Amino acid sequence: MLRGFRYRFYPTPEQDTLLRRTIGCARLVYNKALHERAEAWTNGKKSIGYAAQSRALTSWKKLPELAFLNEVSSVPLQQGLRHLQSAYTGFFAKHAKYPTFHRKSRGGSAEFTRSAFRFKSGTLTLAKMSEPLDIHWSRPLPKDVNPSTVTVGLDPAGRWHVSLLCEDASIRALPKLKTAVGIDLGITSLVTLSTGEKIANPRHDERQQSRKRILSRRLARKQKGSKNRDKARTKLARLHAHVADRRRDHLHKLSTRLIRENQVIVVEDLNVRGMVRNHSLARVISDAGWSEFIRQLDYKSEWYGRDFVKVDRFFPSSKTCGACGHVVERLSLSVRQWVCPACDAEHDRDVNAARNILAAGLAVVRKDNVCGPD
Repeated sequence: MLRGFRYRFYPTPEQDTLLRRTIGCARLVYNKALHERAEAWTNGKKSIGYAAQSRALTSWKKLPELAFLNEVSSVPLQQGLRHLQSAYTGFFAKHAKYPTFHRKSRGGSAEFTRSAFRFKSGTLTLAKMSEPLDIHWSRPLPKDVNPSTVTVGLDPAGRWHVSLLCEDASIRALPKLKTAVGIDLGITSLVTLSTGEKIANPRHDERQQSRKRILSRRLARKQKGSKNRDKARTKLARLHAHVADRRRDHLHKLSTRLIRENQVIVVEDLNVRGMVRNHSLARVISDAGWSEFIRQLDYKSEWYGRDFVKVDRFFPSSKTCGACGHVVERLSLSVRQWVCPACDAEHDRDVNAARNILAAGLAVVRKDNVCGPD
């Protein structure tokens, strides 16, 4: 199974200069190729593919004003064109938005294939470099692995990361269990389980709002293009990165716990992209990280042999009585406790929703087990 391992590394001044130049050249090639595709379609309804732009890259390197493209490895430049082709493929398949230009202020990345790096005895040396990268191995790589691709990234906070894509044979399915859990995602409680347990929302972003406002005001007062503005931007980016790291760490620990404790995990298929259009709730929904949490549950279930089920987003989990099945017509978000008018059962809104989600998910699992795959 392919798995990515991400680590911090600390380049020497020479490596830092070379990597920044490589990322800049990859960004230039990507943006230039995107511009040419857009211009060709706008002016003559012509479509340019990867093969044509790969040939164009060779001619770009011969131009005097673009001769610096020859000073870096050609592999990240070629990979940038492949990523653009993948972006267009996703757009035409309606899986993603139209590709946008890459910006320097957001850092960037460069991808190296096997021909452009050397990995030996736990050391990684990239093309055009004489010394290996100073990687801080926070966790060991699987034994006897050989990375297929290496991606070097610079985030807006100025931190360097390297991601190694490896074939990991150490992942094994966990022992089968008889437990199952339904999960209702929320804002006050990040997760409500069908067992009745509620896990509070840490609200990582909300805790730093006052500090973010201060740093944002300082950034707005700096002159554009000045070094002070760049320093202020980096400080704000570091705070954003700190919040994102804490959120990701919390979600990983929670998702791993649920995977280890349950054989069947059932969640709602939420339309998060549509929900964040509500400006009153957009910030808290984004801070909760629902999409990332569901993504983690999905791939970890595949890794460890768990059954992961998504219930239809239109299923009225909150308005359905878990005791008799009666569905109330209206139930506003402010109502957290309610009584079923049909059977007088008292419900906690979130716990009842989690139990209904579990029941719907188990029905899907049992149907698949009886009928088998299509």
